[in-house]
Amino acid sequence: MADELDPEALAAELAAFDVDQFLVAAASTLASLAFAKLDGGELPQARRAIDALASLLPHVEGPLRADLDRALTSLQVAYASAAST
Repeated sequence: MADELDPEALAAELAAFDVDQFLVAAASTLASLAFAKLDGGELPQARRAIDALASLLPHVEGPLRADLDRALTSLQVAYASAAST
């Protein structure tokens, strides 16, 4: 069937990924998800996303690292504020 995943094609696609770009994309996605979970009042989910982002950031290099660090700090402050109310 044409819609089935081809393991060799998938392996080739994965091999083509740049790890640094993938880490930035994953960190950005986690930050966005954490903000959305905070906005939705889903504090346990927000905490998991924030913790995952914090554990990923030491592996992120490049010019976007500072932006992601600021996002993490903002998330931590917003979470602390939401959790204290």
